[in-house]
Amino acid sequence: MIKKILLGFSLLLGTAAIAQQGTATPYSFYGIGNVNYSGTNEYRAMGGTSVYADSIHINLQNPASYGKLKHTAFSIGATAKFYDFKANGQTDAVKRQSVDYIAIGLPIITQKLGVVFGLQPQSNVGYKITGIHTDENNRVTTNSYNGDGGVNRVFVGAGYEVIPHLHLGIDAGYHFGNTSNDIATWIKDRGDGIALATQTIEKRRVDYKGFAMKLSAQYEGKLNGYDWQTNITYSPETKWNTDNLTKLQTWDVYNPNRMIDQIITVDSDEKITNPQQLSLGAGIGKQFKWFIGGQFTYIENSKLATSTNVSPISAFENTKRYSIGGFYIPKHNSFTSYFNKVVYRAGFRYENTGLVLNNQSINDYAVSAGVGLPLPGRSLTNLNIGFEYGSRGKDSHGLIKENYFSINVGFSLNDIWFKRRRFE
Repeated sequence: MIKKILLGFSLLLGTAAIAQQGTATPYSFYGIGNVNYSGTNEYRAMGGTSVYADSIHINLQNPASYGKLKHTAFSIGATAKFYDFKANGQTDAVKRQSVDYIAIGLPIITQKLGVVFGLQPQSNVGYKITGIHTDENNRVTTNSYNGDGGVNRVFVGAGYEVIPHLHLGIDAGYHFGNTSNDIATWIKDRGDGIALATQTIEKRRVDYKGFAMKLSAQYEGKLNGYDWQTNITYSPETKWNTDNLTKLQTWDVYNPNRMIDQIITVDSDEKITNPQQLSLGAGIGKQFKWFIGGQFTYIENSKLATSTNVSPISAFENTKRYSIGGFYIPKHNSFTSYFNKVVYRAGFRYENTGLVLNNQSINDYAVSAGVGLPLPGRSLTNLNIGFEYGSRGKDSHGLIKENYFSINVGFSLNDIWFKRRRFE
């Protein structure tokens, strides 16, 4: 029965993962949208680091860790995010919910060879902005900007222990989806108190499809009684195909269902760059007690200059991300206190996102914390709850400052699914 429930839950959330609008940031207009964190909520609570690997959690950022799995693992996560925007002395608040990932890990050879497959949103587009401009002739123009959509990723990966303490991994994913960006312009006042009876809407849609690959190595050892781990992850540059369609429409303002005219201004197939990415991490700790690690990630986002969704004020630069995080367990095998078995996590990250607007780098930083709560009677299954507070952009140079707070919830279920039991 539990397997049927999980299967139905997975199918339901899989549909939601494709259909959702998982962001509200106006910066999602550019490129393929706001690129999501690609790991699970356990690792997001540790600053987004992916250094640590164990036998019960799926580390989606590090396929080499798949070979450490001891039991079949099912992992699923969702996020509620709250935004506060500030620009030109005005403020606004928005909230969004999203499914972050669905993944299943199978230990083909216990703690030697493991396979993981799943689905997750790679990026999201979601914003709605209205601006009013008055020129020197007192002509008032209203501009509305709306965007939605995103790119999803279905993937399969494998990790293998080639020699003791050294795991190698590979992950291959197919990316698909579309983004829509609409700009509506209406002259609300010609300068004489009279409005135009029509408005123009530019509707831009881009469909994406392409492959990406991730390679990784994980090594662990002991040093003066401490356990240490280190990893390297590399994703080579690939090319994605895009179908671009832009329409310029004229609508009757007083009859919203009546389109007067339509012209197709762009109808083309192009290739864009999915940039290469390199990540290095290392950490140290005590098994079942504590761990702290740091990670540096480099993404060649300057190649996004060939992206379809750009503007005259936008440019791209290479991304550098720094993150640190870890966990602490008071006593993992305690029989007297439940809270002694709880995993306490925390972390910090800072990055330049790669987006440059009005010659200003759009930076993003956040602090995070969370807990891993063991489910009673199922010592290898846990509920992971995390919190993240961060800030992106700035309230100057014609930009938007956004502060955000997110609540992340994830389940990590572990069991022996494919062994026949004498008693149920």
